[in-house]
Amino acid sequence: MRLRRSQEFRRVWSEGRSWAHHLFILWAVPNTLSHTRVGLTASRKVGNAVARNRARRLLREAMRHKYAHIEPGWDIVLVARIPLLEVKESQVELALEKLLQRAHLWVTSEENRR
Repeated sequence: MRLRRSQEFRRVWSEGRSWAHHLFILWAVPNTLSHTRVGLTASRKVGNAVARNRARRLLREAMRHKYAHIEPGWDIVLVARIPLLEVKESQVELALEKLLQRAHLWVTSEENRR
């Protein structure tokens, strides 16, 4: 599921908590749903439209691979930073996993089965 409306993004930024990595920032706030929703953003500081789309694509693919391990019931926003454009997809996935663990949103497969 995705966050789409600007009011949903604003709610995450105003009510949520953030965790920073040099590649991106993770914002998270609990929601009342049984699943986690994710929004991606890249500002003009990241670069032109091609660069911003690449940054969002990298984040989307990393999130797709890690989504099954994320605690349900959260709204998450990932904000791309400039260095994201210089790394490979595997590095983005590793950074996302570390940040999710720091935020206590990571669920191992054994916990996920309960």
